[in-house]
Amino acid sequence: MKVAIIGANGKVGSKLGRILVDRGDEPVGFIRKAEQAGQLEAQGIQTVLADLIETSAEDFSRLLKSCDAVVFSAGAGGAGEELTTAIDGAGLVKIAKAAELAGVSRFLLVSAFPDAGRDKEPAASFEHYMKIKRQSEVDLVKTGLDWTILRPGTLTDQAGTGTVNLGYTLMYDTISREDVAAVLAELLQYPETAGQILEVVRGQEAIGLAVKTKAGK
Repeated sequence: MKVAIIGANGKVGSKLGRILVDRGDEPVGFIRKAEQAGQLEAQGIQTVLADLIETSAEDFSRLLKSCDAVVFSAGAGGAGEELTTAIDGAGLVKIAKAAELAGVSRFLLVSAFPDAGRDKEPAASFEHYMKIKRQSEVDLVKTGLDWTILRPGTLTDQAGTGTVNLGYTLMYDTISREDVAAVLAELLQYPETAGQILEVVRGQEAIGLAVKTKAGK
């Protein structure tokens, strides 16, 4: 499977790329800066330089033509409300349109857990981020793509356990980026999960079995 990863230089995207390489798939990492290419290519991840803000949907569609699926894991990473709107919001709309133009129907979106940050006083920038994430979900659902939306709990850099709690509505918790990447890799293998909005936090069920169950297998 040839998989376009939008945000391949991010902590989740890069981990997903490594998983796909290891299992014999062909990840294509879309990056905004040329200096991000070296580390990814050293891991066997092909890179494509295309700025999510500056590149048009039509140009992106040409770059996506040969792909089987798109994973959108790009994010502004707390760089301010303007960039959050441009990357997490308008960027998602642009890539979804490009995928439709390219005829690439399978589309995975890494979104945000609705209850994240509710145990402390939220900053205005965080509220804006959550609003944009919800809007991006709404925009994706309106498309004709075979989308799956994944809402992970608060992300950590701990080593993955290979087990999760994956469901349609869950109590809030944390989850490692490594396990999120592993869930995405499994979802790519099950087109039956299209049309589902899934939440994922740390848990005890093996990732393969958790995703397979949601696929009705």
